[in-house]
Amino acid sequence: MNLKSFQETNNLRSIRECFQLNRRHQRKAGHHLYMGTIIAPFVEPWGQPLALRSCLIPDNRVRRRVIKKLYKQTHFASVKTPAVQMSSAVSNGSSALADIDWDNLGFTFLPTDYMYVMKCGHGENFAKGELKRFGNIELSPCAGVLNYGQGLVEGLKAYKTTDGNILLFRPEENGMRLRLGAERMCMLSPSVDQFVEAVKDTVLANERWVPPPGKGSLYIRPLLMGSGSVLSLAPAPEFTFLIYVSPVGNYFKDGLSPIDLMVETETHRATPGGTGCVKTIGNYAAVLKAQSSAKAKGYSDVLYLDSVHKKYLEEVTSCNLFIVKGNVISTPATEGTILPGITRKSIIDVARSLGFQVEEQRLTVDELLDADEVFVTGTAVGLSPVGSITYFGKRTSFRSSGVGVVTQQLYTALTRLQMGLAEDSMNWIVKLK
Repeated sequence: MNLKSFQETNNLRSIRECFQLNRRHQRKAGHHLYMGTIIAPFVEPWGQPLALRSCLIPDNRVRRRVIKKLYKQTHFASVKTPAVQMSSAVSNGSSALADIDWDNLGFTFLPTDYMYVMKCGHGENFAKGELKRFGNIELSPCAGVLNYGQGLVEGLKAYKTTDGNILLFRPEENGMRLRLGAERMCMLSPSVDQFVEAVKDTVLANERWVPPPGKGSLYIRPLLMGSGSVLSLAPAPEFTFLIYVSPVGNYFKDGLSPIDLMVETETHRATPGGTGCVKTIGNYAAVLKAQSSAKAKGYSDVLYLDSVHKKYLEEVTSCNLFIVKGNVISTPATEGTILPGITRKSIIDVARSLGFQVEEQRLTVDELLDADEVFVTGTAVGLSPVGSITYFGKRTSFRSSGVGVVTQQLYTALTRLQMGLAEDSMNWIVKLK
């Protein structure tokens, strides 16, 4: 018995009426709202699942028949609570890959199956969250995140290995950074363990969207937002932690090819004492104008200077900067205005393990232009070489073509670790299966 026949058998005009009728039946019978819950797929005309809805069927015999038929039609099985729990077909990796062009993934959003949601009220702690079908969320117009920008984002990736495993790269670092950002933004936040477990659950529930080895990665976007209503300027009374995912390819369209940066001399990304060192949403909206202007002129991105002296390097729009001179690799010291990137931190450790001298210090534009090689790092970009820097209209190129030797060495070492192709001597990798 499928949903349509169940609907017709009970003389119901719509599937929605089916759900409403059974909810009323449950309440009248004094049963718990979620007793007898099954998962039933709503399907778009072109055959893609639109949503999974809870269907409450009080009759045990009917429920058993519907579950049996639905299980044959879909790899999603029954749930025990309002939170969607993964069936063995999903958790064991037998679900088929999503039907998309894996050879031409860009860095654009593709809707997937599930998102993770967890809420916390004022004076409470975050409790166990739940997986929900991906879709729009409801927010009050008075929500703190909409009125006063009380929100944080994170970003990490999952990779599929040749043996079918799925790997996360240092997720606990993202969890710790989120908590530091939450403290700065007067927000409640999940624990690091809660963060990591939520990431694991979300990735496994969306396993069919993890690109095959060598085709890309699953980008994971955790959000923490002030979802409670607040009119006067104050911390929100409720916070929502949410994770969604999307398969992605290269951030820059040419992959590992060198990018061209423009040094921005008028607009500044952060100021001392501000929020440049945390991943708050306002940091990104503030640089869109400068980035859009640079891209319109043919540059890949913008490199920002400090707002006080206007001569020290800070970071690119969404990634950290490194310069190479001989055996020395240097990167701007964070000092409260630069986001402490997790890829940045990892590259510093990898470079030192390979015998390079790494320095975190203030760097000037002159030192940048005198470098042998320049590259940027970030979760989205990974590690990307810089081919040229334009400063006050003058372009300086670092290599006529190709990727620098040191940049290539570090890129190879990092990506082999992330994809499970090298020994994880630093215990950075979390295996999901």
